Amino acid sequence: MFMSVMIVITLYPFLYVLMSSLSDSKLLLAHTGMLLWPKGFTWEAYKLVFQNPNILRGYANTLFVVTVGTTINLLMTCLGAYVLSRKGVPWTNTIMLAIVFTMFFSGGMIPSYLLVNNWLHLGNNLFALIIPGAISTWNLIVLRTSFGSISESLFESARMDGAHDFTILARIVVPLSLPVLAVMTLFYGVHHWNAWFSSMLYLRDRDLFPLQLILREILIQNSTEYMTSNSSAGEIETVGESIKYATIMAATLPILFIYPYLQRYFVKGVMIGSIKG
Repeated sequence: MFMSVMIVITLYPFLYVLMSSLSDSKLLLAHTGMLLWPKGFTWEAYKLVFQNPNILRGYANTLFVVTVGTTINLLMTCLGAYVLSRKGVPWTNTIMLAIVFTMFFSGGMIPSYLLVNNWLHLGNNLFALIIPGAISTWNLIVLRTSFGSISESLFESARMDGAHDFTILARIVVPLSLPVLAVMTLFYGVHHWNAWFSSMLYLRDRDLFPLQLILREILIQNSTEYMTSNSSAGEIETVGESIKYATIMAATLPILFIYPYLQRYFVKGVMIGSIKG
């Protein structure tokens, strides 16, 4: 009973947004109370959303950041975790201490901004959303623990056969760590998909804005004029409400569709990569 109540409490906000996005704008504005089904079913809000060039560009920019960013994240995290998990590598404890230090202390927003703009020269560039966060400290620790749990005899056998470290990483370590890497992919991908603050900080060209920054403008700044240009002055407010809900769904559904495919790896991957005392 308790779990049923919790499920309803958790799912209802999502259901409300979904039903609102499919409702007629005028009927939705006049409705009060709970909403369990659309009020005057219509796809009009979604049509207006996907006719907006800002939304389409935002999708393209977000897909670029998610795809390229997650690939770089996984590559850099795998390389770092492999080196730090191998026995005989000098200074691993010192390096790990320096890495863990960054989890608790950072330079702050202003030094980060100066680093990205003045030193890396990535201002107003989509790579400003990717390169500074190429490795997550927590994910590196989890992946290092997972790599360290692989039997050392496998590495010794591979070296006896003449394999070098890149071959061992690609053909032994990565295939044995697929559940953990699936979880890392999910973590990094969701982070890039939902990120908006760094794009607000570093991007000035609207053509580079990711989807979440466009969504922020629509929700907080009430910026729906591009999608209500054909509406009369009295209809702009009502149509704008449906557009907001439709935009939320358009920004949320793609990442929700990915979860079921990675869910089977999630628990197994977290357990394999869990930090051991």
